[in-house]
Amino acid sequence: MNVFVEGMVLGFSLAFLFGFGPAFFALIQTGIHRGFFQGALLAFGILLNDAFVIVLSILGVAQIFSGDENYRLLGILGGSILIVIGLLTFRKKVDSGLDEQHELNSTVNPLGLIIKGFVMNIANPFVWLFWIGISVGIVTRFGSDTTDIVLFFAGTLSIVFITDLSKTFAASRLKKFVTHKFLILVNKIAGLALSGFGVYLIVRAVLKF
Repeated sequence: MNVFVEGMVLGFSLAFLFGFGPAFFALIQTGIHRGFFQGALLAFGILLNDAFVIVLSILGVAQIFSGDENYRLLGILGGSILIVIGLLTFRKKVDSGLDEQHELNSTVNPLGLIIKGFVMNIANPFVWLFWIGISVGIVTRFGSDTTDIVLFFAGTLSIVFITDLSKTFAASRLKKFVTHKFLILVNKIAGLALSGFGVYLIVRAVLKF
């Protein structure tokens, strides 16, 4: 099987088996409130984070997170960040001008959305551990063949990015059919979900289970 296609298969597995984490709720919430373009910027930030972690994992730098104490600290930090983002999302007020797409797009800093997507996962120890595990397996298989390694992860990340864009696009289309109260409910659910993931990260890091 072509190496790029093998990476795509892994990407599909990630999208459908592990595609409902903090990033999922953030993408849906952003797509509904801000539209496809803003959600795509958030998805791009998430993509950059995945690529960054993969590169560090392959280079061996990510081994600094393998110790129990570092794992605990990273889990607490990542959980705290998600809790803060979740609380801000939960308390966020919804603009009643839902049809003003230009206004929605102009009120958000594009770079800020990219950074938000990047930071959302960079302090999540499970993201590090997952990509470290995948990277070890791929490097073991392909050895020093840099081309095959790059092709494999290019296939994986391309599918993950496309599915994230699909989630955002679907959410942005829903905006035409939802009410002000529904958008408020989306904020509440997304905020609680993000905060819930944050609490889970902290508890799991502290108890090491």
